[in-house]
Amino acid sequence: MNFIISGKNIDVTQGIRETVERKLGKLERYFTPDTEIIVTLSVEKERQKIEVTIPVKGDIIRSEQVSSDMYVSIDLVEEVIERQLRKYKNKLIARHQTGGNFNQTFFESEDESLDDNEMRIVRTKRFGIKPMFPEDACMQMDLLGHSFYVFSNAETEQVNVVYKRKDGSFGLIEPEFQ
Repeated sequence: MNFIISGKNIDVTQGIRETVERKLGKLERYFTPDTEIIVTLSVEKERQKIEVTIPVKGDIIRSEQVSSDMYVSIDLVEEVIERQLRKYKNKLIARHQTGGNFNQTFFESEDESLDDNEMRIVRTKRFGIKPMFPEDACMQMDLLGHSFYVFSNAETEQVNVVYKRKDGSFGLIEPEFQ
């Protein structure tokens, strides 16, 4: 695995680098040797944050953890990524797909006990979509009290999503077909 480790407002010391590589190195059994793991460490006031991104066959495995201690954040992110990998494995097996960057033994190993919070779709909603501008969609989302809103963009004629960001501003998700 190739680690790409960078820091924002923090010097990535040799000790932190070794801890990241040792903790996330446990995930090596899941991936092929050429898999890239992108790690960004940052400090904002008392918040020690680690972001880990692993691109795999058209998808992204990602986790972001924050605590008051960088080493605790590193431990937390490793646990979350491993849980995500088990869920992703089940998704690929269910679709009878191969795993791109995944080591083949990952699929052959017996499944560890599934979490109770296994991803399941428990409800499907259908609704009519009328074309509107992103600003109108934001207003509609606010009126409904939702944190996101799916709509047909009147400008592009594609399905888009507006969402409320943590800082109170709005975001727009547009599809990009590959």
